[in-house]
Amino acid sequence: MEEQIRTPILSVLGHIDHGKTTLLDCIRGTAVSAKEAGGVTQHIGATEIPIGVIKEICKPLKTDWRGIKVPGLLFIDTPGHHAFASLRKRGSALADVAVLVVDVMEGFQPQTDESLSILRLLKTPFVVALNKIDRIKGWQSSRSPFVLSYSAQPEFARRELDTRVYELVGDLYDRGFSADRYDRISDFSRTVSIVPVSAKTGEGIADLLLVLIGLAQKYFERSLRLHLEGPGVGTILEKKEERGLGTTIDVILYDGKLRTGDTIVVGSVGEEPIVTKIRALLKPRALQELRMEQRFRRVRSVSAAAGVKIVAPDLEDALPGSRVRAVAGTGTGTGTGTQEADVEEVIAELKSEIAEMKLDTAPEGVIIKADTMGSLEALAMELKTGRGRDKGVAIKKAEVGSISKRDVIDALMVKDRYLRVILGFNVDILPDAREVAMQKEVPIFVNDVIYRVIEDYENWLTGEKERERREKIEKLTTPAKVKILPGCVFRQSKPAIFGIEVLCGRIKTGVELMKSDGHNIGSINEIQNRGESIASADAGMQVAISMKKPTFGRQIKENEILYVDIKEEEEDSLKGLLSPEEEELLHEVREIKRRRRLR
Repeated sequence: MEEQIRTPILSVLGHIDHGKTTLLDCIRGTAVSAKEAGGVTQHIGATEIPIGVIKEICKPLKTDWRGIKVPGLLFIDTPGHHAFASLRKRGSALADVAVLVVDVMEGFQPQTDESLSILRLLKTPFVVALNKIDRIKGWQSSRSPFVLSYSAQPEFARRELDTRVYELVGDLYDRGFSADRYDRISDFSRTVSIVPVSAKTGEGIADLLLVLIGLAQKYFERSLRLHLEGPGVGTILEKKEERGLGTTIDVILYDGKLRTGDTIVVGSVGEEPIVTKIRALLKPRALQELRMEQRFRRVRSVSAAAGVKIVAPDLEDALPGSRVRAVAGTGTGTGTGTQEADVEEVIAELKSEIAEMKLDTAPEGVIIKADTMGSLEALAMELKTGRGRDKGVAIKKAEVGSISKRDVIDALMVKDRYLRVILGFNVDILPDAREVAMQKEVPIFVNDVIYRVIEDYENWLTGEKERERREKIEKLTTPAKVKILPGCVFRQSKPAIFGIEVLCGRIKTGVELMKSDGHNIGSINEIQNRGESIASADAGMQVAISMKKPTFGRQIKENEILYVDIKEEEEDSLKGLLSPEEEELLHEVREIKRRRRLR
């Protein structure tokens, strides 16, 4: 069977607004402007840049191209870490290499961390594109290789860039990666390359493409080998309704060949994969031929690596992010005696793969929903790793698809109210689900950014726990310390009325006070603030209190410190509810009582 090196597949990911889409557009634009014969090829969901075009772009770098066998680079057009996580081969990322875009002015951000987590999870090699260097003060940016423009920059601008590169190297080191600016690296197998670029001006694009080609050639020659005539295997980018065609799937084909008439097995949202036959394979027309009513051209076959639109019956339940696999010997129309066995074998393989992707769940946990299996895994990983939290969040159910009434009912079965929630990434809430959730007070958090889904949930969690803490504390006696203000004795006894300042904690009517020797002097009858009765007074407030038991000048005097007297049996109820200051004060009260018992 014919064997060759296929085009490496690349994906671009990083934080919002750091320039992922602009970088993709810039790479495409730079490639188009190179005007090399057999230039940029449009694919469904991808852009192919042949090696000839890359050589033309990199000509100023005077590179030795001997030994380079990869035919070019195929950039997946859907940037973003969630898209990257969604696009999978069995057990690994669809993309062979990733470009992690970081804004030189902003550095690491939450989605940068998410992206790195996914790259680590899928063991995907990556290059850092340090974008927006044109924004560095004094930097003169132009469409030229970075290594050539760097020496022409003012010294203060070079110093500023170097500082920001060192900061990024430190951030990556803290996360377990060795990195450096690409032109300073001697061993690319051990060190992550940082390539300064400007997606706005095109500076550094040649450097970036050169590093990517080198990485693909050196480390992926073996894994990029494919059987050109073997049955096609690909990943669904997305499912779409096309006028006149019905439901279609956009697929990145990463191995073998697809032909019109092939029987294919497609991952499904249901338990059983879909078995169907390709009616048509569509590719975009060339840019100069593009007409809205004739956007696609039909092709008889497609070889990897390529993006293609598949038209076939029964694709309504196709699962984005899952695999598409052709069945051997079905595209010629002749069929074979083993065709049914082959179909069953491919079905079993896809079912096994989906089973492998099932996530660990627990009886008590949150419900999570996402648009694709890969996104679901990414959301689950962020919840379970618990970065920035004391521990991870348990998951009760994890599924692909919109949030339904069934999900709300499943959430209601969770006993822990802090876990009785639904988190959705890039999905819709069905109307009946929204209605039941509002009636039953089941919180739903939906966003198209993973870290924001989790951030919204955690903010709610913090607010709810604080509200619950306050409600409990209202019913309990909590530690407090007050000072009797000099010159503020309004009545000496029966009741004694005098001014105090709350130094720590909160006092309430009815709580008992004691002196620093542990002697109890009775309870607070009333608290007044500027002539008005109030139920409690917090730290920092100066108020008047009345007490029936003590007599001023005998049991108490000016400037004396008094404490809320907390009984031992009340202490257990306060566990986990007090602030660090209140905990310290409670310890002080215990010590006072211990010393009194010893006397």
